[in-house]
Amino acid sequence: MSTAPAQDVEMKETPAPVAASSNSATSAAPSALQHLKEIASLIETGAYAREVRRIARAIRLTMALRRKLKTSVVSAFLNFALTPGSEPHARLSSYLPKDDHEMEVDTATSVVQAPVKHSLPELEIFSYLLVLIFLIDQKKYSEAKACSSASIARLKNINRRTVDVLASRLYFYYSLSYEHTGDLAEIRGNLLALHQIATLRHDELGQETLLNLLLRNYLHYNLYDQAEKLRSKAPRFEAHSNQQAVRIGDLELFKSVAEKFSATFSVDRTHNLIVRLRHNVIRTGLRNISISYSRISLADVAKKLRLDSPNPVADAESIVSKAIRDGAIDATIDHAKGWMVSKETGDIYSTNEPQMAFNSRIAFCLNMHNEAVRALRFPPNSHKEKEIAEKRRERQQQEQELAKHIAEEDDDEF
Repeated sequence: MSTAPAQDVEMKETPAPVAASSNSATSAAPSALQHLKEIASLIETGAYAREVRRIARAIRLTMALRRKLKTSVVSAFLNFALTPGSEPHARLSSYLPKDDHEMEVDTATSVVQAPVKHSLPELEIFSYLLVLIFLIDQKKYSEAKACSSASIARLKNINRRTVDVLASRLYFYYSLSYEHTGDLAEIRGNLLALHQIATLRHDELGQETLLNLLLRNYLHYNLYDQAEKLRSKAPRFEAHSNQQAVRIGDLELFKSVAEKFSATFSVDRTHNLIVRLRHNVIRTGLRNISISYSRISLADVAKKLRLDSPNPVADAESIVSKAIRDGAIDATIDHAKGWMVSKETGDIYSTNEPQMAFNSRIAFCLNMHNEAVRALRFPPNSHKEKEIAEKRRERQQQEQELAKHIAEEDDDEF
């Protein structure tokens, strides 16, 4: 009951500094702009405290706000976060679409703003990210392409842990803007160079993001061999592992799914990749067979793999031979009797595998503990200040006792 009058007062006060013809724009702009200011404050706190989680939270809040962004809001935020007249401010402002009505609103709102005197690199990179997201949402792909290239050039000169989260998002939209303009092949060399820089800087999030973008770049042009070579040589991180594989090994089921969604795969230009995936399905099914049977005929192997070739037994023998040679299965072929003989699995606890698994778990726990310790924040020199205060208190007490003692001696002399 008490909230209605408060809202009436607010509605009477807000349109006062702006013309009545722009009431609809001003009612939305201050709300979005205020949210952006709060996000900027969160980024500043995270930058000074070196807390990456605050930067990540700021990005999540920005993604939820992107539908409310307008040219006037973004321009007003640039005036707030960057020094007007500076090179980043002028460059980012040039990418924004020009609109007379929104520029009037921006001028009115920017009068109240107080620009930051010394903008942080995190705020500058966030401003690039904000403008880039806005341009892509507005389908200004040419401007987004230019903005993303400028942001990447700026990122190469910044090496701060609190920028890594922002940089990973910029990498994604950098690739997306070039994909929208059909120029994805132009940035492949640059993506490889950025991946090398991220590796040298120990930026794991940047490495994984750029690896995914490079794989997408290769697959977009059906360069599967290059994609596989890159994937096999790229480092894997335990904390962000995302490996996928065909686990069932049912070739018939795979064939039916491939035929059912053949049109979709053709539109996505992944049909060739699905055809190559058939080999992995056969390999997985063969591995399951070698574990389940100590000895099985090649004819039964062909039936279980559901090979539909004119000579399935010969194909099964060829597949088994290649799998043995590649080390996918531990077995031998009896060519005379037409059998595949799997080697007996010994006691796993007599090997070093349990020790290796236990060691990896211990390493994971220790790594988690070290990251938690690094995430803790203490006031600077708090223990020293406590010691100094205690020593000062003791000194003052001693001085008081000495003064009292001298005063007593003076009284005794009289």
